[in-house]
Amino acid sequence: MQSPPRATQNDAAGVPTPTDKTSREEAPAMGECKGVESVGVDVDEVAPLGVDNFKKVSVLPLVFLIFYEVSGGPFGTEDVVKAAGPLLALLGFLIFPFIWSIPEALITAEMGTMFPENGGYVVWVSSALGPYWGFQLGWMKWFSGVIDNALYPVLFLDYLCSTVPALSSGLPKIAVVLALIVVLTYMNYRGLTIVGRAAIVLGLFSILPFVIMGLLSIPKLKPSRWLVVEKDVDWRLYLTKLFWNLNYWDSISTIAGEVDNPKKTLPIALFCALILVVRSYFFPLLIGTGALSLNREAWTDGHFSNVAKMIGGVWLSWWITGAAAASNLGMFIAEMSSDSFQLLGMAERGMLPSVFAKRSRYGTPLIGILLSASGVLLLSWMSFQETIAAENFLYCFGMILEFIAFVRLRIKYPAAPRPYKIPLGTIGSILMCIPPTILICIMVALSSLKVAVASLIVVIIGLLMQPCLKCAERKKWFKFSVSSDLPDLNGENDENVVPLVD
Repeated sequence: MQSPPRATQNDAAGVPTPTDKTSREEAPAMGECKGVESVGVDVDEVAPLGVDNFKKVSVLPLVFLIFYEVSGGPFGTEDVVKAAGPLLALLGFLIFPFIWSIPEALITAEMGTMFPENGGYVVWVSSALGPYWGFQLGWMKWFSGVIDNALYPVLFLDYLCSTVPALSSGLPKIAVVLALIVVLTYMNYRGLTIVGRAAIVLGLFSILPFVIMGLLSIPKLKPSRWLVVEKDVDWRLYLTKLFWNLNYWDSISTIAGEVDNPKKTLPIALFCALILVVRSYFFPLLIGTGALSLNREAWTDGHFSNVAKMIGGVWLSWWITGAAAASNLGMFIAEMSSDSFQLLGMAERGMLPSVFAKRSRYGTPLIGILLSASGVLLLSWMSFQETIAAENFLYCFGMILEFIAFVRLRIKYPAAPRPYKIPLGTIGSILMCIPPTILICIMVALSSLKVAVASLIVVIIGLLMQPCLKCAERKKWFKFSVSSDLPDLNGENDENVVPLVD
């Protein structure tokens, strides 16, 4: 890799500056969603970033990677029925996407195509608010992602224990969890091509039994069962589970540099994944609550296996159980890819030591993968509800920074090049961010004192860590550098750059 033309840190940031080697692209009219707005200067096409000699991720694998980043299927939605009953559960998975999922996916599409590089949201926030806050977002999102990933090996084992009770405790349980983490970590080490293919296979295997269950349930459906409203609603459990099952749309942006033509592929994949995720939640709940008499207390994690047994028999129940286990594997590999490539992207921007930017012979971020796997091992002892609550708390803090960055860029630089642009003006963009911001405030208010204190400690660690890293850079304890493969965000010597930080 050649030395960068300017090795200074991105103390100020801006719209990516193309290099002289790239071809020029004529900008379409302002306001077109799939084009680039004219800003009165020549803007070169920024090529998708990454290592060119490794195979890029195409649309279909990307759809299933997003599917597993966000969902993985209806497993884990059972508690929503227990918390609020059938009607509110069904309405929740229809209305909540408009409040949260669609705005987050749209912002990811716009910002992810504006900055098509590994690191994703870290680069967006750095460009709008400066590298300090970009680092804080990266720390909170990475930590919440590792917390989230610590759930999946344990949940996989819970499903396995229903058929092999000996694995429910003691050394056998520990051994299986460790072996599972090692195998899945190795898959991530071997590259995104393998991870993407695995996500497709696991996704189809997880979705197909619910299609069959839906066909078998048609004679048993009674629409009146969908209208049941419970009086004693557990709002904390209801909102926490809805939020957990429908967030993390922005995570896919951290591998944008590994995507084939991300400026076109990313918006298409997000749109397809959004439809897939909503359907994968809504229709299984529609089947389970409409085909059987309501037993609210039975609706806990794993209940879809019982629903399948009552509708289709033992064979379908086993398939659903296997699909649930496979779903946890898919979510683990997708989340680890996102977390590890985020660290690589931060290192390429000089926010972390250069060792984090080193790739294996398969093009994967070896240090990021090992660090993420270590975090999973350390955090896997946490209880399920505490894990979700802590993860949601940190995620909410990070999303506030993303919303601020998105709005700031829209207000101060509305004509900056955006290969995909949300078809809303400045006022519309601000209004779009209000409902999810209110939801964030509600989620934070619902957090327990224990979760809030633990999460704030994590935030404080990040606030102190960044100055320590800057000190280590000045004293040359670690090597930091900005990759020459990336567009310059400083724009100190380029007239074509629109600076995004005053």
